Amino acid sequence: MIPVILSGGSGTRLWPLSRSQYPKQFLPLVSEHTLLQETVLRLQGIDSLKGPIAVCNEDHRFMMAEQLREINIPPSAIILEPIGKNTAPAVALAALAVDSDSKDDILLVLPADHVIADVASFQKAVKQAEMMAEKGYLVTFGIVPTAPETGYGYIKSGNKNTDVAFDVANFVEKPDLATAKKYVDSGDFFWNSGMFAFKAGRYLEELEKYHPDMLKACAESFNSAKVDADFIRLDKDIFALCPADSIDYAVMEKTDKAVVIPLDAEWNDVGSWSALWDVTNKDDSGNAVSGDVLTVNTENSFLHSSSRLITTVGVSDLVIVETADAVMVASKEQVQDVKEIVEQLKSKKRSEAGIHRKVYRPWGYYDLVDSGDRYHTKCIVVKPGAKLSLQKHHHRAEHWVVVSGTALVTKGDDVILLSENESTYIPLGVVHRLENPGVIPLEIVEVQSGSYLGEDDIVRFNDEYGRS
Repeated sequence: MIPVILSGGSGTRLWPLSRSQYPKQFLPLVSEHTLLQETVLRLQGIDSLKGPIAVCNEDHRFMMAEQLREINIPPSAIILEPIGKNTAPAVALAALAVDSDSKDDILLVLPADHVIADVASFQKAVKQAEMMAEKGYLVTFGIVPTAPETGYGYIKSGNKNTDVAFDVANFVEKPDLATAKKYVDSGDFFWNSGMFAFKAGRYLEELEKYHPDMLKACAESFNSAKVDADFIRLDKDIFALCPADSIDYAVMEKTDKAVVIPLDAEWNDVGSWSALWDVTNKDDSGNAVSGDVLTVNTENSFLHSSSRLITTVGVSDLVIVETADAVMVASKEQVQDVKEIVEQLKSKKRSEAGIHRKVYRPWGYYDLVDSGDRYHTKCIVVKPGAKLSLQKHHHRAEHWVVVSGTALVTKGDDVILLSENESTYIPLGVVHRLENPGVIPLEIVEVQSGSYLGEDDIVRFNDEYGRS
């Protein structure tokens, strides 16, 4: 059985922590591990698992590889989607990545951003799904509902197929509250988890039957893909022609081999701040608190501080989230509307919609400490042995001061070594590179000055990480 980790979401409802360039699946929201890492780690103990196949946005490839490396679980493949096309093509690519003589391998399809507290019950359901998939069924996991939830799609169960599974009658869209109550009261409906299990070959057979144009586009994209280090990089122009659709619509609601296995394992898709409050430990006043927070007469609130002190007096049922560059305050009853703030940020072309002040790169990270119309000040940290691309800028010059570690600097035709408290100047238009030849992190302060300071003012001549 091969886990397929789907990591295409942007998690806008968890802004300002989750952003398009650093979405929720890569954040440690409920434990010391990120949601992605938790998704993979909860599979430990299941026999006969192979390395996971991850499908993710091209912009997230280094985070995916690094977070799997941190938990010592090497992937079988990391497939990079240049354009999001929903879940059906993503799973088709994973199935195509399975060797032609291994189409009977079972794919366990898992979104990367869910929380499952009862791991034992989850693993039991996975083993049940494996048995059904071996018989040629396409299995989905239906979450036993605990309330009439309007934020989830539902699966209606049909006849009992075996002791552990029901035939799927149909999939239904997110209902209004009155309809959701009817669903829950009937006992015939489950929340749609977005998790599946089936043989790779069976999925491709059903996709060819019901959506042959999608399979054709996926196969052409996969066959023309380039292998770049750990990554399978699809051709953007070819993949753009692939139809977009979910597994539910493209295959599961059409096939006569769909079954649902009930799952009661304290599942949560962490789709909003109130959902995260539900699964987070709380104090005696019902507050979920993280970071530097002081409260007086505060109840049933979610309070998260990343860099500054948050204080609250006489409030209840609030969500307050602070990051280095933004503060969000919302009623717990209206947290679904946080995405509207993100849309406003995008419409105003503000960077807070997509990136944090601290931006991670494959070589380390930088923190934008201060900025003005014609200057940026950054703290740059380079991992031991790592190097930035050989590059130049058309619109800015840079001053570098080494705070700790050792810097190997290429500047035009010169190569110099800088130690603590030493500095250099990179004039506009000069080809340059920063490297860390040492065994400890290199930290420098960079001051940029010029008429344009956007991150797209980079001409790369050579890059260790395949960036254009």
